Amino acid sequence: MDIALDERQELVERVQNQFLEAISLKKQFLTGDFVETLVSMAEKIQKAILNGGKLLLCGNGGSAADAQHLAAELLVRLRSHRNRGAVPAISLALDTSTVTACANDFGFDRIYERMVDALGKPEDVLLGISTSGRSQNVIKALHFAKQRGLATLGFLGGGGGEMKNHCDLSLIIPSSDPNRVQEVHIAAGHVLMDLVEEMLITRKHLQLI
Repeated sequence: MDIALDERQELVERVQNQFLEAISLKKQFLTGDFVETLVSMAEKIQKAILNGGKLLLCGNGGSAADAQHLAAELLVRLRSHRNRGAVPAISLALDTSTVTACANDFGFDRIYERMVDALGKPEDVLLGISTSGRSQNVIKALHFAKQRGLATLGFLGGGGGEMKNHCDLSLIIPSSDPNRVQEVHIAAGHVLMDLVEEMLITRKHLQLI
């Protein structure tokens, strides 16, 4: 059934408003501490890689997808025209067998903590991603990682929640809308991976192939 003109106009305005919100949030990255925080995060990751470490990433739902997406950018490549060596990165949402076994045997809150226990080394970095900063399984993983000696980073939303207290560096998107927060997270993630790649190439750790 065709929609009425007034309803169509409301839908058009709804689209425009959501894009304007996204643009406004991203514009805030040009001011404040956002840029400096991203550069500092990249420095920690490249230092870990140079020291034989790796990047671990974790999150839930869309943030789990972002973690896998960003891990792939380092493991494979960031741009189709720039081939270089692989960079070690692991998304901790490993597979359904591991996730469901841990959830069943130890509880969902311990999934990522268990993975850090198995895979994390002091020379590694853990990046936790959460639109609210309140994801208990990510909080436990970050807390455990700090005890283990890993550097801890956070891509967060809202006020950062409890998670910011367990991060050496946090990028907190000032919005309570998960959609807008995730849009900025993936944009910031792409920039972060670009910085890491550039640093490693500059330091001759990565060779262009």
